[in-house]
Amino acid sequence: MIRKKMTCIECPVGCVMTVDVDNCKVTAVVDNKCPKGRAYAVSETEDPSRVITSAVVAEGLAVKMVSVRTDKAVPKFRLMDVMAEIKKSRVATPVEVGDVIIADVCGLGMNVVSTMRAK
Repeated sequence: MIRKKMTCIECPVGCVMTVDVDNCKVTAVVDNKCPKGRAYAVSETEDPSRVITSAVVAEGLAVKMVSVRTDKAVPKFRLMDVMAEIKKSRVATPVEVGDVIIADVCGLGMNVVSTMRAK
């Protein structure tokens, strides 16, 4: 068993929790002040993921880059794969906030969407 300290980021309290992990599974969480802390510890330990924010090169638009993000959290072990696809992408037509720039990126069932308007 491994015991580690973890600071919850689910709310402004920022509980510093002690998390017991056995065979990559959370067995106990203590010092969390709400149920969100336990859920965060389990998620972050057993299946960590992140929403990616980045930018795509714009061609023929008034801006040089269009800011983008994934519309769902990406498993941490696939972050570099998704970033490689974002790096290869180009935007050459006007976009609005929420427009899909890359559909089903890396076959993960999520999209990369624009976070800005660009013409």
